[in-house]
Amino acid sequence: MKNALLIATACLLGLLSTTGASLPYPILPPLFAGVDTAGAADGLTNFLGLPPKLLFAIALMVNPVGLLLGTAVLGSLSDRFGRRPLLLWTAAGAALGHILTAWALAARSYPLFLAARFATGLLEGHGAIVRAMLADRLEAPLRNHALSWLNGSFTLGWLVGPLLAGLTIGFGVTVPFYIAAGALLLGTVLVAITLRREPAVHGPGWWAVARDKHAFNLLRHDGLRTLFVVQLAYTCGVTAFYEFYPLWLVEVGRYDTRAISMVNVGMCALMSFTAVFAGRQNRDDPLRRAAFLAAAVALAIASLGAGRLWIGLAGIMLFGLPHACYNAVIQVWAADRFGGHGQGAVMGLLSTTFCLANILMAAAGAVLTLVDTRLVLVAGALLTAWAATRMRAWSRAPELAQ
Repeated sequence: MKNALLIATACLLGLLSTTGASLPYPILPPLFAGVDTAGAADGLTNFLGLPPKLLFAIALMVNPVGLLLGTAVLGSLSDRFGRRPLLLWTAAGAALGHILTAWALAARSYPLFLAARFATGLLEGHGAIVRAMLADRLEAPLRNHALSWLNGSFTLGWLVGPLLAGLTIGFGVTVPFYIAAGALLLGTVLVAITLRREPAVHGPGWWAVARDKHAFNLLRHDGLRTLFVVQLAYTCGVTAFYEFYPLWLVEVGRYDTRAISMVNVGMCALMSFTAVFAGRQNRDDPLRRAAFLAAAVALAIASLGAGRLWIGLAGIMLFGLPHACYNAVIQVWAADRFGGHGQGAVMGLLSTTFCLANILMAAAGAVLTLVDTRLVLVAGALLTAWAATRMRAWSRAPELAQ
């Protein structure tokens, strides 16, 4: 019963965090591309006279910058100060960040919007804490299943967020963010109820831990450094897809917020369903499986480069199948192989890599989309394909994975 409650709490937190993070994905492209009437030029979409596509890319990038900082240190801070207090503070703070985001949209203030999204991302970096909580309290094979269920909850959030946006945008552009804030406050209450208080631990302060124990310290180890490089290339392709396929739908199919959210529902529903079963034990070499799955993801992303709506829609729908399986394989393998370095720090490194990829591809997209949105998607597909080849080579040289 205790394990079931622990897993349920972790999955709920994962669902709530990504629900809020994914809310802007179907809302922002129509605003900045001028499809919605609300997207008329103003202080939000025409800030300092900059091109709307550039403002859109910056708006995408600022949240992952916060996530990068948060995931780099929150996992390690939870290793030192405990999972419960960190989850309480970050969940409540992220709720406040969504409220500020709603205020920024109501005031049509681009600077306030950027500040609110940054703060929200900083505090939503607690995904590493949730993963570490399961990794250090559960034993295989239950841990494998629990991490897969958690992955399913994270991916389900990418479904719920855009769906929530599509269903409530008619009541006002701020409504989805207020709902996300309320859900995170509910999650905060449940953490307080279900997780027991942890005894105080004497040692260095939070600043010393953040400075000396952040996830990037793990890059001093050869195996983790190799994992970082390969995972960064893979996630660059994934984040290019996540960030720019809604804009691709606006440009190619003239989709609005509701239509984008419906496409996202189909993709994420399939991905979430796959993630639930992706943690099953398998006798195949995990790195070899990861390489095959990464190649399939690269193919799905590349399909958008064809420029044909029906081909791209098929790629978007099928993307979730190999990606969900890849996440389950690589996270379980990393927890087993590198857990001695601290599960919070290891899971923080994986989450930080995803955030860094978001920043890099948003920055690349700020330039490439001014020419053609397909360029950033093709670039992402090539990076993911390269990761697949490196993962395959790594599987043939297991001494590197130490």
